[in-house]
Amino acid sequence: MKALSTQTRSIKPAEVEKKWHLIDAEGLVVGRLAVIIANHLRGKHKPSYTPHVDCGDHVVVINADKVKFTGNKTQDKRYYKHTGYAGGIKETSPAKVLEGRFPERVLEKAVERMVPRGPLGRQQMKALHLYAGTEHPHDGQQPEVLDVAARNRKNKVGA
Repeated sequence: MKALSTQTRSIKPAEVEKKWHLIDAEGLVVGRLAVIIANHLRGKHKPSYTPHVDCGDHVVVINADKVKFTGNKTQDKRYYKHTGYAGGIKETSPAKVLEGRFPERVLEKAVERMVPRGPLGRQQMKALHLYAGTEHPHDGQQPEVLDVAARNRKNKVGA
């Protein structure tokens, strides 16, 4: 019988094996979906997770414009940004962003705020590929479908 190791193995960047995952975001709750995406980008779903190494996978999200919020958050929630000038604070609601030119930014910002700030977080965010429609150019990578709605009934609005 082999004895259990008392040492924690730290994976090296060269040993990382990155997979591709495909998520259909239609009807899914933004916050719950963002947590799952952030964990896959960081690699926390793997037993070989190492905090200081980018050991996460690539995540392709289609229908990012069809995500949902629970309750009245679509109208009541506010996003703030500052122009850099005095009195230059701007606010918008998720409804305006989802109807606007780049509706995938709602999900992108939610995920971005869940990964670490700094060089490692920026590197991990490059593995996130968001598309407002159903088409994506990553068929060559053969992404495996990740069914987020089936994981928990709360992940999908109206289910």
